[in-house]
Amino acid sequence: MSDKNLTLVLHKKGDMRLEDKSIPEPGPGEVQLCMQDVGICGSDVHYWQHGRIGDFVVNAPMVLGHEASGVVSKLGQGVTNLKVGDRVAIEPGVPCRICKYCKGGRYNLCLDMKFCATPPYHGNLARYYTHAADFCFKLPDHVSTEEGALLEPLSVGVHACRRGGVTLGSRVLICGAGPIGLVNLLTAKANGAADVCLTDIDQNRLNMAKKLGATHTLLVTSKDPQEMAQKVEEATQSGGCVVLVGLGPADINMPILERWTSEESLDIYPTALAMIASGKVDVKPLITHRFKLEESLEAFDTTKRGEGIKVMIRCAKE
Repeated sequence: MSDKNLTLVLHKKGDMRLEDKSIPEPGPGEVQLCMQDVGICGSDVHYWQHGRIGDFVVNAPMVLGHEASGVVSKLGQGVTNLKVGDRVAIEPGVPCRICKYCKGGRYNLCLDMKFCATPPYHGNLARYYTHAADFCFKLPDHVSTEEGALLEPLSVGVHACRRGGVTLGSRVLICGAGPIGLVNLLTAKANGAADVCLTDIDQNRLNMAKKLGATHTLLVTSKDPQEMAQKVEEATQSGGCVVLVGLGPADINMPILERWTSEESLDIYPTALAMIASGKVDVKPLITHRFKLEESLEAFDTTKRGEGIKVMIRCAKE
């Protein structure tokens, strides 16, 4: 294998391979990126293990990875906002830009969204990758490419806290202390939340939550939903706001009547980047494991076993 563009490809459920691909050329409005760091998301593991997430089915080989950063290595026609050598964070969803949602400023609702590593679109776990230049965000010199890769999950926390109205003095309950729960904790604290309680079934993750500033943690040991509901009720009050973040099973039975809403992140990469650049949020402790691109299969096995918090893959050839 010549390793011009080593790439992690999911062929079908359970069949993931490292392959050498040709180096892609940037089209108009795109940049070619020498990929630096890519974090493994739960969705990547889910596609690998199940071959689908809801209606998104892996029917053809697909490159995984969407929490990513890179260095601009070539400019496509018409690109003026970036230059070769710029280090960037990649916003993985690229909308059509012309539909009513895009023109109305809600591009997250675009029906023609092309999202990295979501069938049929390829992700960026590779040496080289091309992406729309206007969805690449230049990193300040003091912000690392690992931090740049963590902008994607952090942006989820920023959007969730916006939707939930988390502000100075808020009291917040976060169910789940995985990577997304923890970035919600970081964002809530940065927004001025007075009390943040996290629940989880893993004490190690709750320990990490404590280190990151959680005021309370609750280890879930009972499988009795009524018992847990009572404990959650003791930590909440009427008149609050519930935000459902991320994807779960296709069918969920919940003892509520209120409508739950879910949206992709919207134009919040600049905010997430500013939070890291200013020091208001430190995402570096979330990275617990690091692997080279050649070690991607081991990295995915580590994530599957639930070890650590965020597993990061270094794509740049050393």
